Amino acid sequence: MSATGGPSAAAAYAARAEPGFRRRRELGAASARSLLLTVLGEFVLPAGRPVWTATFLEALGLLGVEEKAVRQALARSASEGWLAGTRHGRRTSWALTPSGRGLLTDGTERIYGFGRPMTRWDGQWLMVLASVPESDRRMRHLLRTRLAWNGLGNLSPGVWITPHPEREQEVREVLREIGLAATATIFVGRLGDLSEARRVARQAWDLDAIEPAYEDFLDAVHALRPVGDAETFAAHTRLVQEWRRFPFLDPGLPEELLPEGWSGARAFELFHRRHDAWRPAADRQWKVMAGR
Repeated sequence: MSATGGPSAAAAYAARAEPGFRRRRELGAASARSLLLTVLGEFVLPAGRPVWTATFLEALGLLGVEEKAVRQALARSASEGWLAGTRHGRRTSWALTPSGRGLLTDGTERIYGFGRPMTRWDGQWLMVLASVPESDRRMRHLLRTRLAWNGLGNLSPGVWITPHPEREQEVREVLREIGLAATATIFVGRLGDLSEARRVARQAWDLDAIEPAYEDFLDAVHALRPVGDAETFAAHTRLVQEWRRFPFLDPGLPEELLPEGWSGARAFELFHRRHDAWRPAADRQWKVMAGR
């Protein structure tokens, strides 16, 4: 996690697209703020240049966002230190701040790496004992959000697990940043045989709820048939917008712990295939809008 992005930079990027799937959910039902972050990560960050307000208005307009909502999203992002605006007469250009670049860099690295098939699992688990008083709702939410972003599941009150022991240092950093390092305890070890490991996985994560979310994603993406650069820009942005929800939903379990025929594998393949196919047209459309 980038120090410049703040304590919760990577998690904040995905948190703007909080999980909320419904069966046959259409892509694009997202807030202006969340869509703005997707556009910033996909197009502004790689280009590394300031962008006019008019460009954001046009780009998010293709996604059905009204002008007022776009301006509010820009203002809020600036107030949180992710964007910096510069006046040029009656026009304003927006550039990413160091914190904004850290936020988006960490977030995009996570979402593009997410979903890759896990190499052979050795049966080891990382277990974290970290509890927060019931009365401290803010800290409880922060702990849950940050650990979920790192793929940990809540096995029981105060007990968090992941089959990714290589994330121990990341978890220690999370605990340090939110002020729980001195009271938390971390173990690495095995949890019985494979049948017990599968039971524990189902207890820590609601796999029956995650798989329908992938099915929704597959259905919605298959239904997108963009024609021309403008439509492809919108479809591409919605594709990324929806995909970045999954690091919060899916812990990235090894194949041994997943139900047979897990739809997440098909969703991963479809996301990258469509992303590669649509990216050139989306980039062309963005360059046209940014050059006006």
